[in-house]
Amino acid sequence: MTGKATSEAPASGPEESASEPAKVPTPEASGEMAALEPPREEQAPQPQEPVAEAPAPAAPTAAKPAPPSEDVPSAPLQLTMEDVSDSSVTVSWEPPEKLGRLGLRGYVLEVCQEGASEWVPVNDWPMMVTQQTMRNLTLGDKFFLRVAAVSSAGVGPPAVLDQPIHIQEIIEAPKIRVPRHLRQTYIRQVGEAVNLQIPFQGKPRPQASWTHNGQALDSRQASVRTGDQDSILFIREAQRSNSGRYELTLQLKGLEAKAAIDILVIEPPGPPSSIRLLDVWGCNAALEWMPPRDTGNTELLGYTVQKADKKTGQWFTVLERYHPTTCTISNLIVGNTYSFRVFAENQCGLSASAAVTKELAHIKKADIAAKSKGFTERDFSEAPSFTQPLADHTSTPGYSTQLFCSVRASPKPKIIWMKNKMDIQGDPRYRALSEQGVCTLEIRKPSPFDSGVYTCKAINVLGEASVDCHLEVKGEGWRRVSSQGPSHGQENRRHHVWKVD
Repeated sequence: MTGKATSEAPASGPEESASEPAKVPTPEASGEMAALEPPREEQAPQPQEPVAEAPAPAAPTAAKPAPPSEDVPSAPLQLTMEDVSDSSVTVSWEPPEKLGRLGLRGYVLEVCQEGASEWVPVNDWPMMVTQQTMRNLTLGDKFFLRVAAVSSAGVGPPAVLDQPIHIQEIIEAPKIRVPRHLRQTYIRQVGEAVNLQIPFQGKPRPQASWTHNGQALDSRQASVRTGDQDSILFIREAQRSNSGRYELTLQLKGLEAKAAIDILVIEPPGPPSSIRLLDVWGCNAALEWMPPRDTGNTELLGYTVQKADKKTGQWFTVLERYHPTTCTISNLIVGNTYSFRVFAENQCGLSASAAVTKELAHIKKADIAAKSKGFTERDFSEAPSFTQPLADHTSTPGYSTQLFCSVRASPKPKIIWMKNKMDIQGDPRYRALSEQGVCTLEIRKPSPFDSGVYTCKAINVLGEASVDCHLEVKGEGWRRVSSQGPSHGQENRRHHVWKVD
């Protein structure tokens, strides 16, 4: 190659010496090429550029980078911060538009602390994910994030978040969730325990405090236990002095939440303060009483009034939850002597004792003088007359049937039943009844032979009356057969018997 260069030198002449500077690249230009790592197919034409247009030694740091190779992927798209907490941050991105001819190997996430210039990789090797979470971060950290796609040809240009990420304590405003049963007045009886659990929210844990009627809570009367998510107010044995408004206050870095709970501690009321018997007349007695001095720390539901007969001493309730303080008790028994008492009642029940009348109410018998003059005895004697006649009737063979009629008479008449003008008294196939003027004839399992005219006759000393009807017993498949009865020293009698085919 040296001999060839020597032989060609004379032929070049001055033209060759004029073009010599363009054939020898400067060290600075070579360093710039190595730093930018241009594609090999683009290195050949660069020595042909004029020497005068070559950059100065400091120019590579300010010069624009060479366009990326087709083997290197482009920058990822839509780099976004999805979530940030007091110890972690999650970012996501979309794949680049160009993945490179050699394929995508993964992504590299890098972080740079604010004020520093060094980018530190988060993962040691490329990962094929488009979302990544950085954990165990320290409060107060402030840094930038960028992500770049990696192929076998190298690392593509990165996508950088526009704003730095600041790891700081997440503050959740305090909020109290009062249970539904505590949104109204919470009622307990004296001696019962009060155990109220009030859930709340807030991050970090807010500071909780309780007040009673606007004053600081007395630890001798109630105790408080506050956790991360609730506060519990506990009173072992409630007293009436524990009634009032309890207020829970949550405070968190200038934020505040309050909730009020009304507690009412009650007990049975006292008895009415006084009672007296106002008047007694006929079978009635009037009472009056005064309300109790102690209502049990709640309103009264009314009064219960009872009476007792002096003979038995047993108390019977006359009125319940009666609101007025005066009443009239009626329907008392003549000749008896009564005492009365009144209980007061509230949500806890009746008072332990009652107000009892000192006076007794004696129900006297009224003086009634019998007046015999002018009394005329009335004669109620009456001849028989039928108020409801017999009605024609049709019956089915084998099914018992009844005939009805009504008669009016005084004195009580004698009732005679006949069939076809013949007396049927004593015949076992018939049953006659008479009660309160209603006459009934029952024909047991009739056959067509029982058809005919039936008559009911009523007779007393003042006269007689009768009504009749026609009974028809018919049915399909019945026929009459005759049979000769046995002879027992009497005349043979022929009986007609109806049978079904």
